[in-house]
Amino acid sequence: MKNKLLKILDNFKEKKILVIGDIMLDKYIWGDVSRISPEAPVQVVNVLKETFEAGGAANVANNIAALGGFPYMVGISGNDEARNILMEEMRKKCINTEGIIQDKDKPTTQKVRILGKGQQLLRVDYENKEHIHKDIEASIIKFIEKNIKEIDVVVISDYAKGVITKELSRKLIDLARQNKKLIIVDPKPKHRDFYLNVDLITPNNAEASEMSGIEDGSDETVIEIGNKLLKNLNTNVLITRGEKGMSLFEKNGNTTHIPANAKEVYSLIGAGDTVVATAALAMASGADLKESALLANIAAGIKVGKIGTASVSIEEIKKEI
Repeated sequence: MKNKLLKILDNFKEKKILVIGDIMLDKYIWGDVSRISPEAPVQVVNVLKETFEAGGAANVANNIAALGGFPYMVGISGNDEARNILMEEMRKKCINTEGIIQDKDKPTTQKVRILGKGQQLLRVDYENKEHIHKDIEASIIKFIEKNIKEIDVVVISDYAKGVITKELSRKLIDLARQNKKLIIVDPKPKHRDFYLNVDLITPNNAEASEMSGIEDGSDETVIEIGNKLLKNLNTNVLITRGEKGMSLFEKNGNTTHIPANAKEVYSLIGAGDTVVATAALAMASGADLKESALLANIAAGIKVGKIGTASVSIEEIKKEI
C-alpha cells in the first residue's frame, strides 16, 4: 500500500481540477495583547502586521496548487479592494482565475480574524449570501462548458454564500456526467438535495449528522448516518470526524474507518478544504476511494498542525506515509 500511495502522489503533478464555489478573502490581523481597554471590558490589540490568504473555495484551489495540481477557480467576487487582494493572492499560487465573475450587487466575501499572541480573539465577516443572478449563473455555466473537456475532476466547494444554486448544481452534475468527469462535493447541509448522484461528498461529522437527520456522531451512529446519506443521495460518502479520523462509505457496500493521523491539533481552519483537494487529486491520479481517503486523512493530519489556511505539500505527505 505504501508504494501505491507514493506512486499516486507522483501522479498529482499538473492534474487539472475545476473548483466551483464561494471564494473569500481571509485577512489576519496579528497583534500583541497586554491591557484592557478603559472604554469597555475588552482587550486592546496592538497591531503588528496584516496578512491575507485566499479562503473558502479559493483555499481548495490553493491546496490543489500546493500539491502540484493545476486548479481552475470558478466563482464570484465583488468590485472592491478585497477582490483585488484576493485575485493577487490567487495569481501568486498559479490559480487560473478566468472563471471568476464580478457581481456588482455583492461584496467580495471577507473574513477578518484578529489574533493576539497567536490566539484568535475575534472574527468579522463581510458577506451577502443571496443567490447569484441568472445572468451570472449563465456566465459560469458557459465557462464550465468551454473548459470541461480539459478538466480531470470537478470539485464543488459549497460555503452557502450564494454561488451554488440548485439549477447550477444540476447543470454542473449533468455536464460532468456527459463528459465522464468525476465530481466531488464539500457540502453544506442546507443544500443536501443539490448533490444527488455526485461521485463523493466529504461532510464533517456535524454536517453529516444534520444532512441525515440523525443526531450524535458516535462510532455506532456514524454507520447509520453514512449509509443513509449514501442511499438518499446515491453517492459515496467520506465523513471527516476530527480526532476520530474518517469513515468512508462506498456504494459497493464497503465501509472503512480510518484513524486520525494528527499529532497535534493547532487549527481546524481549512482542514475540510485540504481533504477535498487531496481526494480530488488522488482520484484524478487513478486512486480508488479508499486510497484517496487515506491520502486525504494524512494531509488533514498535517494541516491541523498549522495555523490558518496554510497548505500541505507532497513532500510532507510522503514523510508521513
